[in-house]
Amino acid sequence: MLDIIKYGEFKPTGKQKKKHQIILSHTSRPANEYLLSLKYRYNGKFPRIPNYVITRDGKVLETLSPTEHTSFFTEPNINRNSIIIVLENLGWIQKEPLKDYYVNWNGDIYNGIVFEKKWRDYFFWHPYTTSQLELTAKLCNKLFKEMSINNKVIGHNTRINGIDKFEGVVTRSNFDVNYTDVSPAFNFEEFLKYIEHE
Repeated sequence: MLDIIKYGEFKPTGKQKKKHQIILSHTSRPANEYLLSLKYRYNGKFPRIPNYVITRDGKVLETLSPTEHTSFFTEPNINRNSIIIVLENLGWIQKEPLKDYYVNWNGDIYNGIVFEKKWRDYFFWHPYTTSQLELTAKLCNKLFKEMSINNKVIGHNTRINGIDKFEGVVTRSNFDVNYTDVSPAFNFEEFLKYIEHE
């Protein structure tokens, strides 16, 4: 059983019943800061609202229904045809000189275990939690059934030409080399096991 918590009163820019894609992304900051930015940036009219946010402590928040969309991407067709799931994660982080912690682009401090891999000019990444992988898989499986989306998954995060035509689960980083979400710390192997196990 997946417990989904309705969060906020966000207004969509449109609705579409038939969708063919689920896009995974991340917050690049702590969830509480991300959620506040969704509510208050641009005087409460922030245009890039995802459908779901999955926190590190195991909450699944629904900010828009799966049939709704906003201008998360600049391309309207991608927005109309997709459901956006955002995982709480700091993204790329860097070691602070002479300190025992890391910081991300926003100055958020992290002093836990890091995932190390050189990718898109960065070396250190904030790990995703096991519960996030499991909950993301459960949510995807639920959306596969309810929205009649193919249960296929692109099992990596590198750029692919024509990815907007793929039917199934993709990542924001599959669209463009400028995106780093989801990062190399996302364990696709485990995620696929959870998808298949459901």
